[in-house]
Amino acid sequence: MEMRKGSHISTLLRSKKTVFSSRDIALLWGDPGSGKSRVKLNYYVKTGELYRIRKGLYAKDKHYDRLELATRIFTPAYVSFETVLARAGVVFQYYERIFVASYLSREVICDDQTYAVRKIKAVLLTNPAGVDQSGEYAIANKERAFLDTLYISGDYYFDNLTPLDWDKVFALLPLYGNRRLERAVQTLHKHFQKSQ
Repeated sequence: MEMRKGSHISTLLRSKKTVFSSRDIALLWGDPGSGKSRVKLNYYVKTGELYRIRKGLYAKDKHYDRLELATRIFTPAYVSFETVLARAGVVFQYYERIFVASYLSREVICDDQTYAVRKIKAVLLTNPAGVDQSGEYAIANKERAFLDTLYISGDYYFDNLTPLDWDKVFALLPLYGNRRLERAVQTLHKHFQKSQ
């Protein structure tokens, strides 16, 4: 069924998403695989009705959600590490970068924002435990971000372990199947208990 002229852009504008891949748009427009959507996309970018963030990624305008983009550059992906830990008060340093877990390691710059993509093994990346996927992007809870950070970085200094729910930490720990990580968590937990 052919969409009416002008209804293509209104379909995007009604969406809760702020970032779209060209594939998302083709599916929304009922045009997977034909290439017509690419022509329409170029037209909407030229007229300023859509904003091209980078090749294959578009936004309604320049005020898109940067965390949403972070999880769309490479998929699957979820926001984690220092981005979550700083928001939760587990680390005090401010990071301009947005940290993301995905299937490869890269540093990508879009619109003057740096995205630090860190590789995490597939079995963890696709496991939803401790990852909130209810919004327009997936984001780790603070306990999952804590474990992800320790898993990737080995010995890492955390400023404040008080915000962590240690029951959740220990419930998520078996996902990693990593003895070094288990020892590091046990050690940090003991230090935390002594400090209380």
